[in-house]
Amino acid sequence: MKRNTATATPIAGSLPEGKPAMRVIQAIALLLATVIALTLSGHSFAQRIQVVTVYKTATCGCCKDWVKHLEANGFRVEAHDVTDLDRIKSNLGVRPQYASCHTAIADGYTIEGHVPAADIKRLLAERPQARGLAVPGMPGGSPGMESAPKQPYATLLIDDQGGARVFEQH
Repeated sequence: MKRNTATATPIAGSLPEGKPAMRVIQAIALLLATVIALTLSGHSFAQRIQVVTVYKTATCGCCKDWVKHLEANGFRVEAHDVTDLDRIKSNLGVRPQYASCHTAIADGYTIEGHVPAADIKRLLAERPQARGLAVPGMPGGSPGMESAPKQPYATLLIDDQGGARVFEQH
């Protein structure tokens, strides 16, 4: 491209005619498409995840704290106080050895207990073939259980047959 040495700006009409000019236009279009795609993929996590539906009892304070933990980490939560939580757990295939005080559903995955928001985000990003995640019991120091003495715990990935493996160690 010819340049005007006095101002160091392109001289009008100096773009080549034909195919080279089309390549420049295509390159610009590709660049714009890439910028738009990156901008759209930068939307917040909460915008990509519509709702995490939580089933809990009305009187459980740690369940309320876990809901606050999810909301503080970008999830939109729809919480339901229920009287027959065991029936919901059973319907979702939560085995007793994985049970805790609340059960949730996030984009088709079952989330049982005090699972950290970061683990749920990872699950939804990786999308493994599984039923969901569980933190059995109510381990101290887990989200919603911060007032109890901290203890090590694992988030388990529950497979479709009800087996489990460690998904994340805390």
